[in-house]
Amino acid sequence: MTPAARISAAIEVLSDIDARRRPATDALKDWGLSHRFAGSKDRAAIASLVYDALRRKASAAWIMGEATPRALVLGMLRLQRGLTPEAVAALCSGERFAPEPLSADERGRLDKADLSGAPAPIAGDFPDWIEPSLARLFGDDLVPEMQALATRAPLDLRVNTLKVSSREEAHDALPHLNAIETPLSPFGLRIAPSEDGRGPAVQSEPEFLKGWIEIQDEGSQLVALLSGAKPGEQVVDLCAGGGGKTLALAAMMENHGQIYATDNDARRLAPIHDRLTRAGVRNVQVRTPRARADAVTDLDGRMDCVLVDAPCTGIGTWRRNPDAKWRLRPGSLEVRRNEQATVLDRAAQLVKPGGRIVYITCSILPEENDDALSAFLERQKGFKPVSQEEMMGTNGLGFLKDAVRRTAYGLQLTPHKTGTDGFYAAILVRNP
Repeated sequence: MTPAARISAAIEVLSDIDARRRPATDALKDWGLSHRFAGSKDRAAIASLVYDALRRKASAAWIMGEATPRALVLGMLRLQRGLTPEAVAALCSGERFAPEPLSADERGRLDKADLSGAPAPIAGDFPDWIEPSLARLFGDDLVPEMQALATRAPLDLRVNTLKVSSREEAHDALPHLNAIETPLSPFGLRIAPSEDGRGPAVQSEPEFLKGWIEIQDEGSQLVALLSGAKPGEQVVDLCAGGGGKTLALAAMMENHGQIYATDNDARRLAPIHDRLTRAGVRNVQVRTPRARADAVTDLDGRMDCVLVDAPCTGIGTWRRNPDAKWRLRPGSLEVRRNEQATVLDRAAQLVKPGGRIVYITCSILPEENDDALSAFLERQKGFKPVSQEEMMGTNGLGFLKDAVRRTAYGLQLTPHKTGTDGFYAAILVRNP
């Protein structure tokens, strides 16, 4: 397919998303099934165009004066891809499979593309109803923070120290990936996003199959390190899901002690078994809930550490899931807040006197982070927050002090400040 034909296809996919109100992944899959002539490179390029248009949906519509799929793609090519109006016009020739030629109005708007007077939700490309919440956290940094959240994310890897002696050894075994060491996590490798949106097939690499590396954002690696899990401890990963943080904890604990991995949705635990085997993890028990029964009742009051990777809106991952930002609704935030309260209260039952709850979200909304902990501390009088200095200092992460954003109770990572997804972490200690 020609570059112009790919643009036409992206407009078609965006039209389907708009008409049927469904996730981009579903629309892209259906397009590929009905256009089997398109090769893998074509499908990847089209997906990249679609996701970039969704990243810049508000700002592209602003400069083009309308929010049609065609307008979003044209505006994105100018704002995100940096194409000149002449280059955009050349792609929109109206020839076979190419989009129709630019109108005089479209050409004029591309010539004058400017966001200097745009309100924050337009300049930062986010839903306007969450602006008050984001302004509480970011203040004058709101627009640059949200613009960073609208960029493409790199592919980060975590080196598994249960299988390989050092990050350098894993790096040297993968020269063809052109990975660099992550600037903050001592166990991370980073692969920059490609121009066409296609990442390397990491899961086919021998080193991945041998368990040397796992795909994990640097921010996720850092919040796992902040837990301070140590060899010999008793730990519950209460919302383990596919097991990414469980694996990181096992490496930190050097396979000594015990981790109990569970999740209230048994389906989310399905991938964890193969991942544990591949990574050489031997100190994890997977507790699968059955018939709505709690799988860790026998552990109440015995845990040194309870990791709560809480259900949340996932706003911190918008770089990777740009269509999710436009599907977020106030009602979904309220649902998540109720779920967070439930899981925090369950964690309080598990932790022993002197033990700790490590609360983590991939959100940047105060309602899901500091506010959730404020409400918890009102309900559960036997806990106190750990200071940010202690969180970083006792866990050997003092180098984070100038990178992270400090909140009332925890630490906020963001693409703008730390180059990671938007993770939040805080620690609460149960009184002895």
